[in-house]
Amino acid sequence: MATYKEIKGITVQTFSEDPVENAGSWSSGPAINTARFQAAGAGATQGASYIIGGAIPPASPNRSATHEQFDGSSWTEAGDLGTARYGTGTLGTPSAALVGGGYSGSYTNIVELWNGSSWTAGTAMGTTRAYFGASGTTTAGVVYGGLNPGSSPAYVANTEKYNGSSWTESGDLNNATRAGGQSQNGTQTAAMYSGGETPTKVADTEQFDGTSWTEVSDLNTARAHQWSFGTQTATILCGGDTPSRTTKTESWNGSAWTEVNDLGNASAANAAQGVGTATSGIVAAQYTGSISTLSEQWDFPPVTAAILTEGDLFLSRGTSLKGFGKAAGIPTATWASGGTLNTARRFAGSGGIQTSAIVADGRGGPSTATEGTEIYNGTAFSVAPNTLNTARGYSAGFGTGSTAVIICGGNSPAKDETEEFDGTSFTEKNDLNTGRQQWAAAPAGSTTAGLAFGGYTTTAVNNTESWDGTSWTELNNLNTARFQNIGAGTQTSALSSTGAEPSITNKRVESWDGTSWTEVAETNTQRQSGAGFGGNNTQAIICAGETPSMTANTEFWNGSSWTEVNNLSEARQGAGSIGNSGVAGMIAGGDPASAATTTASEEWTADNTLSTVTVS
Repeated sequence: MATYKEIKGITVQTFSEDPVENAGSWSSGPAINTARFQAAGAGATQGASYIIGGAIPPASPNRSATHEQFDGSSWTEAGDLGTARYGTGTLGTPSAALVGGGYSGSYTNIVELWNGSSWTAGTAMGTTRAYFGASGTTTAGVVYGGLNPGSSPAYVANTEKYNGSSWTESGDLNNATRAGGQSQNGTQTAAMYSGGETPTKVADTEQFDGTSWTEVSDLNTARAHQWSFGTQTATILCGGDTPSRTTKTESWNGSAWTEVNDLGNASAANAAQGVGTATSGIVAAQYTGSISTLSEQWDFPPVTAAILTEGDLFLSRGTSLKGFGKAAGIPTATWASGGTLNTARRFAGSGGIQTSAIVADGRGGPSTATEGTEIYNGTAFSVAPNTLNTARGYSAGFGTGSTAVIICGGNSPAKDETEEFDGTSFTEKNDLNTGRQQWAAAPAGSTTAGLAFGGYTTTAVNNTESWDGTSWTELNNLNTARFQNIGAGTQTSALSSTGAEPSITNKRVESWDGTSWTEVAETNTQRQSGAGFGGNNTQAIICAGETPSMTANTEFWNGSSWTEVNNLSEARQGAGSIGNSGVAGMIAGGDPASAATTTASEEWTADNTLSTVTVS
C-alpha cells in the first residue's frame, strides 16, 4: 500500500505541541486603582502607558484628576492633574504628556503638560472641545474633531497642530465628528480618525498627512466612544456604542478594516484612548453599564511560536490528525445581529455576499407588496435610488456583490422577468423560459453564470434553468417538483433542499453536479419558505422556515449528512438569503412569529478552528 509521501511527495508534519493562530486576542489585564469612565490614555507601548482624568458618577462634582501609569504588570498612581475633568484628549508618553480640553464644570480648551513628575499649565488650544482625537508628541502634536456645545455647529471638524509652545490651525476633517477612534501612536503628519458621532453613529475613516484629511475605507461596524491604538498603517479599534455596547474589534492594515477576535467585555470607552501598537495594547476604565476598574490586554503570540495558517494539516503529538480552517469552525459558529432594513419585508429577492448585498421588493404583509431596493455594505442598509422595473415578491436572486446581482421570477401572477442590478439601477434582460414564483436559485452564482430551480406556476414545478449572462437554458429537471425550496451553491455545484410539493412540507434534498440532480440525505427538520446559502453541493447552511410553525433551526451540510448547529435568535420564514459559502452568510427580513414582517437581519460567520480530522 502506497504511503502518503509516495502519493503526494511530502510528509505530514508531526508537532509535539499544537501550533497557535497568529492572531491577536484579548485577555484580562490588571485592574486600575480608581474606577471611572471617560478617561483618556496614551503611551508608545502597552508596558509604558497612562490614563488620566475621567468621570465618577454619581458623586458631585464627578470629575477626576487621577493619573495612573502602567508598567506592563500593574497600575501606579502618579501626580494628579491641576484641573479635574473628563472627555479630554491626550498624547505623549508617561514621561512627557499633554492633556487638553474636556469638561471641567464647563467645556474647556485648557492644556496641561507632564514632565515626568508634575503637571504645569500649557498654552490653551484655539478651540474649546471635548471627546476629540489626539496624536503625536508634546513637541509635535495634533488634535482633531470633538464636541463644543457652545458653538454652532456643536460638532467640530477643525484640526490644530502643536509645536511645543503654540497651536496652529490646519486642514479640517471632511466630517465634523466627536468620539471617534484615533491612531494614538500616529504623528503630526500621519494620523487617523475612525467612526464617531455626527451626531449619528458613523463608520467613516479619515487620514491626515500633515496638511489635509482624506477619506479611506470605512469601518465594518459604525460606532462611537470606542478605543483605538496604533499608527496610520496598523491600528486596532474595539468596543464602543453601536448604539448598544459591543465587543467587536477591527484591525486596520493600511487599506482595509478586518474583524478580529472580540473583547471579553461589551464596553465603551466614552473618551478613553487605547494604548499600544497593533500587536500589543491595553484598554482600561471599561464602561460596561457602570464604571469599573477593568482593563483588557491585546497580544499576539511570541515570534518563536509555531503558527497556524488556513488549510494546515498535521499530526498532533503523534496520535491525532488535525486540520485548521474556517470550514472546521462551522459547527460551532453562531448567529449575530446584522444591519436593520429600512423597510420591513418578506419573500424579497436578494443576492450578493455578507459584506456587499441587495434586498429587492418583497411582501409587506399577507397581501401587500413592498417595493424598493436596499444595499448592504456589511454594516448598514441604505436605500438604493432605483428599484426593480417590475415590482414583485417571491423572486430568486444570485450575484457576487451589491453591484452585480440578478433578480428573476416572482409574483403576482407568476413572472418570467429577469433584471440585473449594477449598484444603482436595474436593467431588463431576457426572460425565463418558464415564469414562476417561490423558487430557489444557487446564491453563489454570478451575473454570467446562474442556476434557478423548482417553483410554482399554478402548481409545483421541477424545471431547472441556467443563466449565461444573456439568456436562460432549460436543463435536466429536479427529481421532485417543489416550491418554497432552499438553494445553495453555483451553476455547476448546487443543492435544492426541503420545500412544499405542493401540500406536503418535506425534508428532501437533491444535489446538482452541473448535469443532473441526485437525491441525497434528508435534512433533520422538514420546512418550507426557509433560507440558506453555500458555495457548492458539499458545504451549505439552511435555516428558518415553516414546519408548519416557524423555526429558528439551523443545519449544516458537509457533503454527506446534515448536522444541527446553533439556531437563529428569532424564528422566521420568508427571509432573504445572502452568501457565497457556508462560512459567511446572512438572512434579512422575513416573517417572524412575533410580527407580520421584520427589519432584522442576522449574520453567520465561522472562525478558523483547529479540529481533529477523522479518516477511514
